[in-house]
Amino acid sequence: MAVTSDILRSYRHPRRVMRELLAQGRREDRALAFLMLGCGLMFVAQWPALARAAELDPSVPLQARIGGALVGAMFMLPLLMYLLAGLAHLGLRAAGWRSGGYSSRLALFWAFLATSPLALFHGLLRGLAGPGAATQLVGVLVLGAFLALWIAGLREAALEPGGTRA
Repeated sequence: MAVTSDILRSYRHPRRVMRELLAQGRREDRALAFLMLGCGLMFVAQWPALARAAELDPSVPLQARIGGALVGAMFMLPLLMYLLAGLAHLGLRAAGWRSGGYSSRLALFWAFLATSPLALFHGLLRGLAGPGAATQLVGVLVLGAFLALWIAGLREAALEPGGTRA
C-alpha cells in the first residue's frame, strides 16, 4: 500500500499496520526512508513559525532561520532518533521484551512519520496563531498521537517471530 494510506490506517489500526510493515522483511533502507521523510516533513512544518519569528524580529533573517532548521531537522534529528531507538531497545530488553533492534527502530520511525501530518497542522497553527492555548493543546495532541503509535508499534514488534514478551 501507499505510505499515505498506511499513515491514515495507522490512526485506526496501528498494530495491524506495524504488523504489515514487519511482514515485508527487514529493510533498513525502508526504515531510513521513513525517518528521512518524517524529518523532511518536520522541517517543512517549522516554516510558518520561522516566518512569523523573522517578521517579529528581523535581526535574524528568514534564510538563516530556515538554514538552522534544515541542519537541525535533516542532520541532527536523524542521529537523535537513532539514539532514541537504541536506548528504547535496550530499555525494553532490560524489561524483558524481546524484539530485534530493527523492529524497535521501525516502530519509532513509523510513529514519527505517521504523526507528521499532525505536526504540519501544528506548525501552521504556530505560524498563524502564534503561541497560545490552542497551539499548546495541538502540540500535546501531536505528542500523544506519537507516543500512542510508538507504543503500539513496539507492542507489535515484541510479537514478531523471534520476539516475546516476558
